[in-house]
Amino acid sequence: MTEKPRAPEKPTLDGLEAKWVHLWDERGTYRFDRTKGRAAIYSIDTPPPTVSGSLHVGHVFSYTHTDAVARFQRMRGREVFYPIGWDDNGLPTERRVQNYFGVRCDPSLPYDPSFEPPDKPGKQGKQIPVSRRNFVELCNRLTEIDEEAFEDVWRRVGLSVDWSLLYTTIGESARATAQRAFLRNLARGEAYVSEAPTLWDVTFRTAVAQAELEDREQPGAYHRIRFHADDRPVYIETTRPELLPACVALVAHPDDDRYRELVGTTVRTPLFGVEVPVVAHHLAEPDKGSGIAMICTFGDLTDVTWWRELNLPTRAILDWQGRILPEPPDGVASGPYAELAGKTVHSARERVTELLRESGDLDGDPRPISRPVKFYEKGTKPLEIVTTRQWYIRNGGRDAELRERLLARGAELAWYPHYMKARYDNWVAGLAGDWLISRQRFFGVPIPVWYPVGADGEPVHGRPITPSEETLPVDPSSDVPPGYTEDQRGKPDGFIGDPDVMDTWATSSLTPQIAGGWERDPELFAAVFPYDLRPQAHDIIRTWLFSTVVRAHLEHDSLPWAGAALSGWILDPDRKKMSKSKGNVVTPMDLLTQHGSDAVRYWAASGRLGTDTAFDTGQIKVGRRLAIKILNASKFVLGLGEVPDGTPVTEPLDLAMLATLAEVVREATTAFEANDYTRSLERTERFFWNLCDDYLELVKARAYGEDGEDGEDGEDGEDGEDGADQSAAASARAALREALSVVLRLFAPILPYVTEEVWSWWQEGSVHRAAWPDAGALPAGGDPAVLAATSDVLRQVRRAKSAAKVSMRAEVERAAVRGADVARLAEPDLRAAGRIADLELATVPEEGFTVDVTLAPAE
Repeated sequence: MTEKPRAPEKPTLDGLEAKWVHLWDERGTYRFDRTKGRAAIYSIDTPPPTVSGSLHVGHVFSYTHTDAVARFQRMRGREVFYPIGWDDNGLPTERRVQNYFGVRCDPSLPYDPSFEPPDKPGKQGKQIPVSRRNFVELCNRLTEIDEEAFEDVWRRVGLSVDWSLLYTTIGESARATAQRAFLRNLARGEAYVSEAPTLWDVTFRTAVAQAELEDREQPGAYHRIRFHADDRPVYIETTRPELLPACVALVAHPDDDRYRELVGTTVRTPLFGVEVPVVAHHLAEPDKGSGIAMICTFGDLTDVTWWRELNLPTRAILDWQGRILPEPPDGVASGPYAELAGKTVHSARERVTELLRESGDLDGDPRPISRPVKFYEKGTKPLEIVTTRQWYIRNGGRDAELRERLLARGAELAWYPHYMKARYDNWVAGLAGDWLISRQRFFGVPIPVWYPVGADGEPVHGRPITPSEETLPVDPSSDVPPGYTEDQRGKPDGFIGDPDVMDTWATSSLTPQIAGGWERDPELFAAVFPYDLRPQAHDIIRTWLFSTVVRAHLEHDSLPWAGAALSGWILDPDRKKMSKSKGNVVTPMDLLTQHGSDAVRYWAASGRLGTDTAFDTGQIKVGRRLAIKILNASKFVLGLGEVPDGTPVTEPLDLAMLATLAEVVREATTAFEANDYTRSLERTERFFWNLCDDYLELVKARAYGEDGEDGEDGEDGEDGEDGADQSAAASARAALREALSVVLRLFAPILPYVTEEVWSWWQEGSVHRAAWPDAGALPAGGDPAVLAATSDVLRQVRRAKSAAKVSMRAEVERAAVRGADVARLAEPDLRAAGRIADLELATVPEEGFTVDVTLAPAE
């Protein structure tokens, strides 16, 4: 005999999260067992969320998808390696620390061990300068606060991660991993330093990689400006007249007859009178503006291409703050230039326009336009291009052979959904340069390089000094290279540390190595790498996914994972992507508290991989109703009484229900194996509601016994089996318990709290460590058509009662059923559920059923 169920008198969703989060942690329900072999392990390269403020509902959306897959694989018998990390370095963290504490980093200042930030931070212009070390300490302090809040949310959501595997991308292990990978890239010639035109954010004062760009539509104006040839004026149209002193050439298309005779001659720039050549290049656009353009160093990326391919000189005029340099480039007259020196780009543009108007070189008024302008994805001002010394990692942008190998890696990867592969292919094929990984910031993994300083006091960048791997992590700003002492720092014949840190993607691209213990724990790494799955958002294929493929290809000559699951965005009511930068996010904790975590997870799981999904509290409410129904229906089933072990299921309707359920199990399993948790949920939910609305009603009287009470969901029933067919009643009860066991396990990956609660009422252990249902283990011999047909007729009987506005308990004097499949009807259960006195069945060739209902006269 099974143990008497322990269902509470009034089951509720309230408090389930706190209860089970504690018990799961206490019991080690999701603890990873590293003694298993690789074949038994399913490893997930979980995205480490950026710790800068708060999570939003979009995070809950995508991380629920991953968690559902992890829970399914665990129930399938795999030992799931499911770590979690925090991405806590980078520009967002720095900006948050500046605003939160009212400080700014000044690397020239000495460390103050007693420094404490002000109680009330000042405005941006009044921020207190602190040393780099003080600044990093404040970054660590604030991220620890944010990380605690993040963990609270993730535990409430029900992520089944192993919290003992927690890592941070600024932690000692992560820093050592990132520096080790960089040093090996350097040793193999895959990392290199170059002084070249660089995309530059003037607010953050740092270089920006191609993958971090986004176009934003901005207002501007075309200025039609006259250049001077010996025998004719030449008009160009530009949105950036302030770059006139940086002009090094004019360019036209080689097939443009209007300018063919000019190519090979020179013209003079207005205001500054500099002789510049007229050149030809296929990227010039004859139908844009006047058809001839000025090449400046540098206005945009096309300028860089022209400058490089045409071997043009450099006339840089912008500094790192986005202001005009105080001194003019060689050959540029200092008089007009002095009008611009020190001005911002905007102010210089206005002044140049005034000067051109005064000189007569501005033809008409500027013509307003709107055009896309490149921004750093986290920036607020348009990017500039300045010449700087930066570190790069080869990624195929300048190496056709490497590009082809990385495209081949994309073809090896299993994509969920498959069409997302096109985004990878397009990105790799369109790369314009190598991966810029250095940043002129402070809170990040330091570039692990020093340089000797010559007798003249200048760094010798061509002879970098590197540490041994055993000493990692290092910080060249405070650590000393081998063979030197601290008092030689910055002095002739001494050394100097590289001042830059790595881009955050240069660390995040190594999450498989960081979490898996590469070189730190070889046994663990061999057990989990290559990983089985990388889950992430589709918009960072170009950054996180591609960069991780690059690092694994270069270091391990393999993919980092077998498959990638790409979640879509969450959209606001205006169908715009939710993001903290747009200020349209919804924070999750209130939703989780108000509706319950299972309800929010239900909404999240309703969004398929790769598909953008609207935020919808209505769908969350549907999920809560489903969770409540699971509680109440389960209490009803378990309240029917004990079922002896081995009780056979004998009745046609019961076998039909279990046959229907077996097909649901097969479909749900197939869906989950393809990471289609949405399909699995849809199929399971449809069966569950049909089970409650149709099958339960059909067998309720039989399950109670003919003389028992009908009872409602959530109310204990009476055994009342005197004189009843005990075998038929036992069949119903056994079938219901079998169905309940299966349905709870099917729902468990999506609704972990309610399923675990119900499971605990009558089963040992955790539902999340129970075996995933096996369709072949369910009783055979049932015909699903029996349940479908009987349910159809019962629904028609109910409709007739509803139309007559009588109770569903009202007696039916006669029900005449006509249809091709009347022989499949479970007559005794149909009579009992419909309270039908006289059931007449007639076989006719037409598909479906027609039911004529005659209600018994009211007493």
